[in-house]
Amino acid sequence: MSYDHVIYEKRGHVAYVTLDRPERMNALDRHSHVELIEIFDDFESDPDARVAIITGAGDRAFCAGNDLKVTAEASAQGKRRVDSSTRFGAITRGYNCPKPLIAAVNGVAAGGGFEIALACDIVIAADSARFGLPEPRVGLIAGAGGIHRLSRQIPLKQAMGMLLTGRLVSADEGHRLGFVNEVVPAAELMEAAQRWADEILECSPLLVQLTKESAHEGLGLPVEEAMARDWDERLPRLLASQDYIEGPKAFSERRRPVWTGR
Repeated sequence: MSYDHVIYEKRGHVAYVTLDRPERMNALDRHSHVELIEIFDDFESDPDARVAIITGAGDRAFCAGNDLKVTAEASAQGKRRVDSSTRFGAITRGYNCPKPLIAAVNGVAAGGGFEIALACDIVIAADSARFGLPEPRVGLIAGAGGIHRLSRQIPLKQAMGMLLTGRLVSADEGHRLGFVNEVVPAAELMEAAQRWADEILECSPLLVQLTKESAHEGLGLPVEEAMARDWDERLPRLLASQDYIEGPKAFSERRRPVWTGR
């Protein structure tokens, strides 16, 4: 499938989504969102696509967020309404796909770009990457989940330090704070992201999805309540699956399991 602002490829069980506006530091406009929504809906519905890796074209930016030039032009024309139904970058709101998402951050991830990374399950960063939510510096607010995800993923004081100053932090600082899983040299970024994807693919796709569902649904719930929901909602799906039979069988036969995801 061909798109104007995004490169979308599938190889094996991995979907690769590359934001492709390097001349704009991969900033997103309305057309970009429409394309990304179609892409991620396709990823969610494709049973053969089990993991997605999201990155940016070029070596300057993962995504600089909202295309401020477009915003400025709209403001000059008196258009100041925000479309509350917009799924910024497709995955920052209203996207409950249980399949794993990996962000391979190759440069600046600012504003909405950082919000896309925060919406992913795993973040791999090039050592040259930088992260931040500078919206207050340009008269905006991080309204695509950045405020809430950052303050849930790292200690509150550190999150507020970033949110209230709009400063960008390095990949190493992001790793220390906890929203980056691994930092690698830029030349090794996609290799590292692929390594993480391959390790996920060694697991049952059904059980990976049930695990992600459980982790997200359990946030904010007492542990006992979260566990009870697992037993009521996820354990029956596990026990009825072919992967539940295949996993122990492959282990006892000392071979790699052949997962079906069913």
